[in-house]
Amino acid sequence: MMIRQLHIDVFFDFICPWCLIGKRQLLIAINRFYQLHPKVKVIVHWRGVQLIPDLAVEGVPFQTFYLKRLGSLTAVRMRQEQVNKAANKVGLKIDFEQIKRMPNTAKAHRLFDKALKIGTPEQCNALLEQLFAAYFYDGLDIGNTTTLYKIAKRCGFPPELIKNLLIQDHQDFISASTGGNGVPYFIFDRAAALVGAQSADALYQVMHEALVVQGELI
Repeated sequence: MMIRQLHIDVFFDFICPWCLIGKRQLLIAINRFYQLHPKVKVIVHWRGVQLIPDLAVEGVPFQTFYLKRLGSLTAVRMRQEQVNKAANKVGLKIDFEQIKRMPNTAKAHRLFDKALKIGTPEQCNALLEQLFAAYFYDGLDIGNTTTLYKIAKRCGFPPELIKNLLIQDHQDFISASTGGNGVPYFIFDRAAALVGAQSADALYQVMHEALVVQGELI
């Protein structure tokens, strides 16, 4: 019997904490989905979106950015508490105190896009996870070439190949289009969509509905 494929397009940016949380929720949903639909192969396509394309190439101080964006230290603290409350529900904790810089993510997106073309699924999944972790857990500047090189090397990409990719990295990053929606943004088999860091239950339900819409529920 032919294995049914369910394609999920995920639009994201590395600096969006809701994308990190949404990624974990999606993994939970996929694992649950496989338990009930073992004959369906779920294929996730990661579509990079640069939320702040006009940010300085070298980035800006993290605290300064959010003070300007939200207006007060109290508002910043409340937003961070809101994010970590959602993160804790899926076993994550973001250390905002460690994050010193709001990076321009164009270079990270370009590296990841190129990695998708040359790397194994395992290498690419590791790179995606490591880029999120570098920023939200370790407070590293993922707009920095040296930082990106070290992360990619740790994920198993050949050092010389990484250097060549980063040296050639002079083009503008063209974000994927969400049609005006924010991120994370999920599209299931081009049949249904969800916006935001949805719960694993909500993601699972739409995955199930996408199969029904296609008339191929197993």
